[in-house]
Amino acid sequence: MDEKIVRPPSPMPRIGDKAPEFRAVTTQGDIHFPNDYRGRWAILFSHPADFTPVCTSEFMTFASREEQYREANCELVGLSVDGLYSHIAWLRTIKEKIEYRGMKDVEVNFPLIEDITMEVAHKYGMIQPGEDSTKAVRAVFFIDPHGIIRTIIYYPLSLGRNFDEIYRVLIALQTADKFSVATPADWNPGDEVIVPPAGSCGVAKDRMENTDEDVHCYDWFFCTKKIGKEEVLDAILKKEEHFH
Repeated sequence: MDEKIVRPPSPMPRIGDKAPEFRAVTTQGDIHFPNDYRGRWAILFSHPADFTPVCTSEFMTFASREEQYREANCELVGLSVDGLYSHIAWLRTIKEKIEYRGMKDVEVNFPLIEDITMEVAHKYGMIQPGEDSTKAVRAVFFIDPHGIIRTIIYYPLSLGRNFDEIYRVLIALQTADKFSVATPADWNPGDEVIVPPAGSCGVAKDRMENTDEDVHCYDWFFCTKKIGKEEVLDAILKKEEHFH
């Protein structure tokens, strides 16, 4: 009797790690990830299966907003453990037959990875046996232009993702990098940002005495400043810099 081949568990990728490298067949041709995306942000996201309703709603939403992500120098890459021909048939069905929440004739132009062997899904910790041993959970990996994982979000099979939140995370990460700040709870462009903590007693004293008019301190360790929405978006949404 043949012994069952058991795949050894892969270490879960972590924030700050280099994104695990792979080559794959996709609906848009072969890719080498993340190398093909150097200099751009990438969102790698998985879904459980083709021809399923939650996944259909998500792909329609991502495809309808793809240009919004591209303007923020970000490319989308999808994955499931289905085969290439299943992917193609499903995406054609979405375009030709599905109308949902005002979206119709939706064409998915970003690559959808074929991962029948589940090699990529295992590399990225997308297969979680407590949820399902043969389908990928709804994972989202935000990978920066240097190929570093910056944020990871996992959802169970039953829960559709919040795409406003995914976009907000992307813009917040870029804002933190561009302006050397942090973003508080529920931050959106135009809200106050958090300035780095005071690095000395002198700086803390100056802040509490309001010597910097641009900074508002709630206490010595918690200070914010205003960066206007237009300033944030102008610094990030620059097509001519990103795509020339």
